[in-house]
Amino acid sequence: MAGPSTPFPPEVVDAVLAHMNDDHGDDSLLIVQAFGAPHAVAATMNAVDGEAGTWVVTDEDGVSEELRIIWPGGPLAERAEIRREVVVLYDEACRSLGREPRPH
Repeated sequence: MAGPSTPFPPEVVDAVLAHMNDDHGDDSLLIVQAFGAPHAVAATMNAVDGEAGTWVVTDEDGVSEELRIIWPGGPLAERAEIRREVVVLYDEACRSLGREPRPH
């Protein structure tokens, strides 16, 4: 079975994943807690494609699973759209979890 198609070359995906995991680990955790893994204690973004972002989520028992979150604005075609959609996910996560979002 083929995986999701992506309009992004591997170097773009690698750069996005490195940036999210190196600079926005706390944001990823909030996103996964709000969008399907409320008991998560850790989250690492491990895939990006035109339809969604995917995180490896670890719960308090050390159990890990993947969580795929569809981009709220629909399918993406350009790199700049990834940032926009992650920001939308982050802002919505903060709202639903009652947290104050940091400035972007």
